[in-house]
Amino acid sequence: MMVPAIAIEGLEKTYPRRWRSPPVVALGGISLSVEPGEAVGFIGANGAGKTTTIKILMGLIQATGGSARLFGTSVALPSARLGLGYVPENPYLYDYLTPLELLAMGMRLHQVKVHDAERYCLDWIGRLGLAPVAKKAIRSFSKGMTQRVAIAQALCINPRLLILDEPLSGLDPIGRRDVVEILSEYKRGGGTLFLTSHVLHDVERLADRFGLIHEGVLRAVRSPAELTGDQESVLVRTFGQTAVDGMREDFAGRWIGEVPRSELWARLAALQQAGHVLLEVRPSLSLEVAFMRAVGQS
Repeated sequence: MMVPAIAIEGLEKTYPRRWRSPPVVALGGISLSVEPGEAVGFIGANGAGKTTTIKILMGLIQATGGSARLFGTSVALPSARLGLGYVPENPYLYDYLTPLELLAMGMRLHQVKVHDAERYCLDWIGRLGLAPVAKKAIRSFSKGMTQRVAIAQALCINPRLLILDEPLSGLDPIGRRDVVEILSEYKRGGGTLFLTSHVLHDVERLADRFGLIHEGVLRAVRSPAELTGDQESVLVRTFGQTAVDGMREDFAGRWIGEVPRSELWARLAALQQAGHVLLEVRPSLSLEVAFMRAVGQS
């Protein structure tokens, strides 16, 4: 039987009271398993418990109760994190080092050996769009550039598991697209991915399953098929000048309608006859809507 890459059972974290404030329950006994080769998105509002969970997995804080293991090894042991790539929400890198020096240091720490280490590191730096600054001190970098250095360092060790806390934070649209493509390639190569993100569209592109956490409680764990398979309607968006029954004008000639699956082809034919241009047909329940339902918000 294959050992899970991440096994969390009844994980709890309570921060003690300070002065007059009551204790804070950050995690209320969550359980989650991530299999090798799987990509799982961990989604929740600010303060839901996402970063607390990741910090426990990384050995940065201790759980109050429950257990967490990485490939069968307790997170209390440093050896559990050998070969693990990690990018925190706000990476703090040694700013007097260069990207090349930082990646080389990461490879030594994780005991990664290649024929030409410098060339190997430069290749990763180039893939993240940092080739011109490979030998410049990180202290002069923008937030987005620093984020890309951290991602390059996590990937260059050829990790068996990637844990990413808001990896797309601070990236411009081009940088976000490039990172999503690199992570998709890592996943296709059999890598295991556990990430949090507020950019739900990108999580939908990467994840095989989604864990929806709210106020320290794991409300649901669902796959894209489970998210969309039971829906009885789809969302249709068009552009046109003529009103069609069942469609409402979103703005300035753009129309939107939630159409029962049984009526979809008839509605599309009516839209075509009215001269509409089809913009989009997709499941009406997005990851964002599913999360709102899970936490009981309209």
